[in-house]
Amino acid sequence: MSNITAADVAKLRRLTGAGMMDCKKALEEAAGDFEKGQELIRKRGQAIANKRADREATEGVVLAKTTTDGKKGMMIALNCETDFVAKNADFINLGQKIIDGALKANPADLEALKNMVIDGQKASELVTEKSGITGEKFELSFFDRIEGTAVHAYIHAGNKLATLVAFNKTGIDTQVYRDVAMQVAAMNPVSVDKDDVPEKILAQEMEIAREQARREGKPENMLEKIAQGKLNKFYKESTLMNQEFIKDNKLTVRQYLESQNKELKATGFVRYTLNV
Repeated sequence: MSNITAADVAKLRRLTGAGMMDCKKALEEAAGDFEKGQELIRKRGQAIANKRADREATEGVVLAKTTTDGKKGMMIALNCETDFVAKNADFINLGQKIIDGALKANPADLEALKNMVIDGQKASELVTEKSGITGEKFELSFFDRIEGTAVHAYIHAGNKLATLVAFNKTGIDTQVYRDVAMQVAAMNPVSVDKDDVPEKILAQEMEIAREQARREGKPENMLEKIAQGKLNKFYKESTLMNQEFIKDNKLTVRQYLESQNKELKATGFVRYTLNV
């Protein structure tokens, strides 16, 4: 049997992130071969992760980041089972590693993200391996991306909520971009502007308004007008550009942006949250 030193165990631990005893056992079984030791730990991690596949992973982190030119943003959600693991630096670093890989690889969707190769491994394999090391189920549950003339990323404290907002102008004070990204986080709009609201949502809102007016005893010939008035209120509350600006409710978001640059507009956004 090879003489396994504490330095050898520490080295394998740095390479894999596994526990000291797991590293010691893997090196002993691999007769001191570091590559074989890493492979043993990977296989054991996958086996442990497979046993936990049916568990619920509702905790985790939501991370958002932009490319260095500020024209593209990516967002991921990496789930785990407990808040304790979600706050662990190694878990957060895994999420950062994946989103950094996404900014380079530019995956089209969640499936492409999972198949993206990082340091010789698919992202999904890396997640499974780390899952086995911790003993909790890990899962990449969400991915989205956005492009624009300028894109700003915002992550709310605690890493449970993040937003990406695209704008049509560069060279604006970063705080302005951040203000709107925080607006999206706080007020959860359904679309950027009135014309962007999905037809299904509009139809639902109109039907709800008609039914409410009907229950209040309003005449049938007035229902459409009343519903349209309620729809206008919906636009003010639920579309980004028409919402009251959270830092100054005397302004709408549109008015706030125009006060910075007459042509400045938000052109799109992504918002995702865990347990918030």
